[in-house]
Amino acid sequence: MISRLIDRKDLAIRTLLLFAAALMLTATAQAEEPPVPQTWSIAIHGGAGTIERARMSEVQQADYKAALQTALDAGAKVLREGGAALDAVTAAVTVMEDDPRFNAGRGAVFTWDGINELDASIMEGAGRKAGAVAGVRTVRNPILLAKAVMDDGRHVFLSGQGAEHFAVDKKLEIVPPEWFATDERRRQLEELKAKNLSALDVEFKYGTVGAVARDNAGHLAAGTSTGGMTGKRWGRIGDAPVIGAGTWADDRACAVSATGWGEFFIRVGVAHAICARMQLAGEDAQTAADAVIADVGALGGTGGVIVVPARGDPVFAQNTPGMYRGRATAAGIDEVAIFADE
Repeated sequence: MISRLIDRKDLAIRTLLLFAAALMLTATAQAEEPPVPQTWSIAIHGGAGTIERARMSEVQQADYKAALQTALDAGAKVLREGGAALDAVTAAVTVMEDDPRFNAGRGAVFTWDGINELDASIMEGAGRKAGAVAGVRTVRNPILLAKAVMDDGRHVFLSGQGAEHFAVDKKLEIVPPEWFATDERRRQLEELKAKNLSALDVEFKYGTVGAVARDNAGHLAAGTSTGGMTGKRWGRIGDAPVIGAGTWADDRACAVSATGWGEFFIRVGVAHAICARMQLAGEDAQTAADAVIADVGALGGTGGVIVVPARGDPVFAQNTPGMYRGRATAAGIDEVAIFADE
């Protein structure tokens, strides 16, 4: 009896030792697994146009660069921690939507009737799913509503009250219309009406924000958000919420977000045209972006784009004196800029 008890105790000890050894081998194997390569990249923009040093004090320049860096850091953090490109794009864009310096979300320009109407779109490059909204007035972050449309999958583009009802159904944050209004945007509208000016004369820039990203898995995403043009009428919609014009992403080529004179960007199909040139003609991102912006310019339009290719660093292209922009990569690029010569 005693010997049987000893045998059982010995067997139990040996079993525990084997189990502990197995755990150690598993832990060692996991520790020896190579880390996932860091290949991510991201670019952002906060609008383009007649943005010149003579019209901006050094303090204003520093404030805008700090705001751009905050948005860029928010997106880069997602990617650095292994997150998806789509999440990085929404992280960066929501920061700019909440910043009254930019014409998107809070700080959006007023329509002719003194209303803030918001547009946004988003697209992911793996399956080319997309979502877009236009003419919303109470959704705090239109980019999140565009993403909700994409995730729902039944539609791509919603507008007006229908889009706002959808936002309520998806439990997105709803705010009173007054939340978007700022004194500076109201001043711009009053000046436009009093002097019979165009939106370009009172803003000196096209106010749109956007982000494009590539994650460590190689997937791409793009998102764009805007309040449109000061004094816009008749339900005018620009390129920002139009998939293929203001936003495009395709893992086979690139992700693009545009900012500019929307009517021309729609006519050229700017975002899609850049990716098509890369995919079909084999052009690199800079060459394709420069060519498409030149096409816009030939028609009389102005603006710029940010592009993240399937491989390589983010690039910018513009035919304006300035574009609020920034880019960061896993390889160590981390920069923001305003003027074309930077």
